[in-house]
Amino acid sequence: MLRKILIANRGEIAVRIIRACAEMGIRSAAIYSEADRFALHVKKADESHYIGSEPLAGYLNIYGLVDLALRTGCDAIHPGYGFLSENAQFAKACQERGLVFIGPSAEVIQRMGDKTEARTAMKAAGLPVTPGSDGNLDSVEHALQEAERIGYPIMLKATSGGGGRGIRRCDNPNELRQNYQRVISEATKAFGSADVFLEKCVVNPIHIEVQVLADHFGNTIHLYERDCSVQRRNQKLIEIAPSPQLEEAQRQYLGGLAVMAAKAVGYTNAGTVEFLLDSNGRFYFMEMNTRVQVEHTITETITGVDIVEEQIRVAAGLPLRFKQEEIVRRGYAIQFRVNAEDPKNNFLPSFGHISRYYAPGGPGVRTDTAIYTGYEIPPFYDSMLAKVIVSAITWEDAINRGERALKDMGLFGIKTTIPYYLKILAHPDFRRGRFNTGFVEANPDLINYSNKPRPEILASVLAAVVASHTGL
Repeated sequence: MLRKILIANRGEIAVRIIRACAEMGIRSAAIYSEADRFALHVKKADESHYIGSEPLAGYLNIYGLVDLALRTGCDAIHPGYGFLSENAQFAKACQERGLVFIGPSAEVIQRMGDKTEARTAMKAAGLPVTPGSDGNLDSVEHALQEAERIGYPIMLKATSGGGGRGIRRCDNPNELRQNYQRVISEATKAFGSADVFLEKCVVNPIHIEVQVLADHFGNTIHLYERDCSVQRRNQKLIEIAPSPQLEEAQRQYLGGLAVMAAKAVGYTNAGTVEFLLDSNGRFYFMEMNTRVQVEHTITETITGVDIVEEQIRVAAGLPLRFKQEEIVRRGYAIQFRVNAEDPKNNFLPSFGHISRYYAPGGPGVRTDTAIYTGYEIPPFYDSMLAKVIVSAITWEDAINRGERALKDMGLFGIKTTIPYYLKILAHPDFRRGRFNTGFVEANPDLINYSNKPRPEILASVLAAVVASHTGL
């Protein structure tokens, strides 16, 4: 088993990995920039190491992180998600220096990170793939020719893209001309690659992803699916496991496709195979994410499998502890990404000082976060503050529990997406389990909510103030 892991990340995912290490008897080493000097992951880890004054440079310094891991006696690196988590060069650098990279091989990361190559591999494996360009585009004229062949609307995508960046929908040739250089510029800045390709736009699909685990002994299983359809500008907001929109036959079909995809590319560790379901009931492979997902929490909740622990075990050369027939799901789980954003102001980031924070609790409630009362949210990173996860046996009970948990949660000093999510939970289509990727755009009235403090939150604040002055 591994002895000490360098966590090449920050925030809530770093805290999540630190907790897994603690349960497994593995020492954790955190890293932090000047902006993260007082971050929770720095306080939670067994040891912490400064990586420089620049907010991003240290987190993206491949060879600096590898050298740091070796100097501090680590035998493995966990990349979390974002930053270098899907960087093949990082995985290769770890391998070359004798460090265990907790993720798939550099070769698989490279292959699945290149979306055109991934499409080719999935076609060869027999998965349904959306119509698109064969390979990357070399000019706007080439793009226009391919779009004419495929048929509008189309999606112009960065080959190395992810996280909703480097992607534009084009409904006609003029929009394609306008967006071509924009996507190339965004892709170059965000991913270091100017390669782009075209894909047929599946209008307002249901977005389904399947969690897979694979070891080095040929064992590959799936942990069922997550529904990520509630999203804004290709950024996920609310995730659900399992999807309330799938029939059991569809669920088993997708699980089989995901396992097939993982085996076809020799995948190991944790990964996610993403699909789109169109209005005619057809599934299409979209992409494969070669890392732990933000929303892994809801899969853990319905299956009881600790995905981060399995990642570490597989990376250490141990076999999976579960066979497919042993994976049993129970009830529903919903995850809310609580972001420091103001929905009423076009979701403008709302960074700053958290004057008071209260985590929700009670049965079936989990909160993954790295914030605390008095924490100053730096403006250099993602706006996600916390993940509130609720679970219940029925879909209706899960929604009701989510409403209660979000109302329990108190975050003061900044604006968040909590009031917006409460409006979504009250929407009749959401409560019926009927929504697609166009849900947010189709319901702009959801931002019409009151900004007045809720009575239950005011009561908790007053109680805290009284207690602080009475010594209770």
